[in-house]
This record gives sequence, structure tokens and C-alpha cells, in this order.
Amino acid sequence: MDSSRISLRPFKLLDVDDFLKWASDDRVTRYIRWNSITTKEYALTYLEHVVIPHPWRQSICLDDRSIGYISIKPESGDDDRCRARIGYAVAAEYWGQGIMTVALKLAISKVFEDMRELLIRLEALVEVENKGSQRVLEKVGFQKEGLLRKYGFCKGEIRDMFVYSFLSTDKIM
Repeated sequence: MDSSRISLRPFKLLDVDDFLKWASDDRVTRYIRWNSITTKEYALTYLEHVVIPHPWRQSICLDDRSIGYISIKPESGDDDRCRARIGYAVAAEYWGQGIMTVALKLAISKVFEDMRELLIRLEALVEVENKGSQRVLEKVGFQKEGLLRKYGFCKGEIRDMFVYSFLSTDKIM
């Protein structure tokens, strides 16, 4: 895959059809806290009221068409502002092509620049079964720090999760 075809940008309401293609796929949303989105009307509402207002949620684009997302959410509270959580997904048809790796590298560079006065640490929580996501994080340079047993609630279950981190002083691989 030619990495120059991959970009990050804010979502637009015009992305609704592309968004619905991957956000309605249970394979894509399996490890995400929100359920698959199955109607265009709900997709528009979700884009307008959840996605677009988010302070740092970017569309992963291939030739400027939305094929996934990266979300970075700073922790709240004065003592925790140095940390942020990263989450992401990409359409199943693009798995294994290196797109998520390129997109994460772009996001890491951009978020540490955008939040350089505050952000020191990015954290990713990954379910133990999600081997693909673990590989992507490791390829980019995230460090696996440990297992959090029965830590995350997703789709009606409390699940074991690995915690990964990337510091502002780490090198993107």
C-alpha cells in the first residue's frame, strides 16, 4: 500500500456512507465499546453528536474516503492530564495491509504536536484476544506494560486487557 494515499482528517457529515460501510461490520466493532451502526439515519446522528464534536477523533482516509478512525481522549482531572487513551478501528477489507500502522504513526506525531504542552503518555487498552491490534501497536513502538485482569467492560462482558504505552520521548518505529 502506498502510504501517501493514507491520511487523517476530521470527520464530515458527508462521510456517512463510507462510515456506515465499516461501522456496521460486527468484525470491525467487535472490540469497540459501541455497537455496530446499522442505519444511515443513526450513522448521521452518531457522526453529528458524538464523532464530530469529539476533541480528537480523526477519520482514517484512503484517497480521502473514510475507512476507519483514530480517537485520542485525554484523561480528565489536573493530575491525569499528561495521559490520553487511544482507540482505533479500520474496515475489515483493509486489515493486514499496513494501513493502521501508517495511520497510527501519523496520529502519534500529530497528537504529541497538538498537545505538546500537556501530553506525555498515550495508553492503549487491548483485549487479550485481539492479536491484530497488539501487533499493530508493537510495530509502531508501543510498549506492552502488563495484563489487567477483568479490567474492561465491553459488549456485556468484563474482559482481560493488555495495557500498552507510548511516551512523547519514544521513537516511532
